[in-house]
Amino acid sequence: MRRAPRNLRIAFDHRGLTHFGGAYFFHEFLQVLRIRRFLSREVPYQRRNHRYSVSQMLLALVYPILLGLDRIETASFLRSNGTFQYLTGLPGFPDPQTLRRFLLNAPPSVWEHVHRANDQLLHKFIHLPDRRSRLIFDLDSTVVTAFGKQDGAEVGYNPKYRGKRSYNPLLCIEANSSFLWDAELRPGNAGVWESSPAVLQTSFANVPPDIRELRFRGDAGFGYQPVLQELEDHRARYAVVARLTVPLKRRFPGLHYEHANARWQLAETEYRALGWPHARRIIVARRFIEKEDAQTTLFAVGRYLYRAWTTNLDLTPVAVWHFYEGRAAMEPRIHELREDFALRKIPTASFDANALYLEVIRLAYNLVTAFQRTCLPELWHSYTLQKLRFKLFLLPAELTRPHNRPTLRLKESPLIQRLADGILAKLAALTPLDGSGK
Repeated sequence: MRRAPRNLRIAFDHRGLTHFGGAYFFHEFLQVLRIRRFLSREVPYQRRNHRYSVSQMLLALVYPILLGLDRIETASFLRSNGTFQYLTGLPGFPDPQTLRRFLLNAPPSVWEHVHRANDQLLHKFIHLPDRRSRLIFDLDSTVVTAFGKQDGAEVGYNPKYRGKRSYNPLLCIEANSSFLWDAELRPGNAGVWESSPAVLQTSFANVPPDIRELRFRGDAGFGYQPVLQELEDHRARYAVVARLTVPLKRRFPGLHYEHANARWQLAETEYRALGWPHARRIIVARRFIEKEDAQTTLFAVGRYLYRAWTTNLDLTPVAVWHFYEGRAAMEPRIHELREDFALRKIPTASFDANALYLEVIRLAYNLVTAFQRTCLPELWHSYTLQKLRFKLFLLPAELTRPHNRPTLRLKESPLIQRLADGILAKLAALTPLDGSGK
């Protein structure tokens, strides 16, 4: 058996090591896009402190999210990592107070400019790697509990911390690409569909002109006339869980049902609810009540459990049902935003500053998603940020200078080498955001 080393000396004089060697590939992606030039142009903001530009401050907020340093205080770890700063081109790294002051002192116009910059990035990313002709929007909200006194945090629906103040951000995700199309920070007592027409209006306004079809999915919290009217005004095809009013429930037993599979039967009808200007198509699904359904949340009449959707899709009832089932992918994406992209970490006590930080999260999320879709193998497109950190961003590395040429040394591994070669080859095919040559 091999002996353990003796007389081992420990030295603390190596300056070329970093935990975040794989982050270099993401930085190269941003370099090819010329993201700093883009942000500097799109987010004009005159500040007294000129040590860090606005684009550098935004990226200094993005990188900690990317690397799992989800609180502004923990981002100070990067201040002592000179190799990371060299690889990402940051002149040092702002301290937590500087980052927090940037959020707190930014005027409302900065939020508007960052929001518009995020929208323009989506125009670039949505057609990569292949062009799209249809977008599918999934809309939902989540609860972000506020521990302390945060401006705009109110007591509302909070299943985990009942009676605690919270925020209730509204999130719109494009289903096929996973891009966060829009986001709005709201007080915790906001209704589910409150602000939904406005968010839909800005989301539709940001759709590229070459997109031919828009589709939408939402739960029963969005089944109200203002939301449905907004969808119809923009000629969007939708499937929204129907609000089960008493007059609608009375229709269910008398409908003609056909088997969709061994358990479920489907039927359709037209129904005009109170306040609707016209009747709308309703798809109804039912199945027999089973013993394990004693505490089900589905609506029951007699021996059956029911589900229903309001829709204007020109599809069969079975196709509408399957289309809506695709919305189940929304939950893991919201979970990833909360846990991996620091959505549940509230950085300041100011509502406006927290709204700006939500736009920074949206920027980080969409940049990572675009990097996955354009530079990584197809198998990696579904990886969460946590898995990307483990497999790529947190690769240990050593920065050396043989013959005075900077060289980033990664672990000796054929898998890592093939991955790196593939990323660099795909980066060479990208073009900057302004469309000019490299």
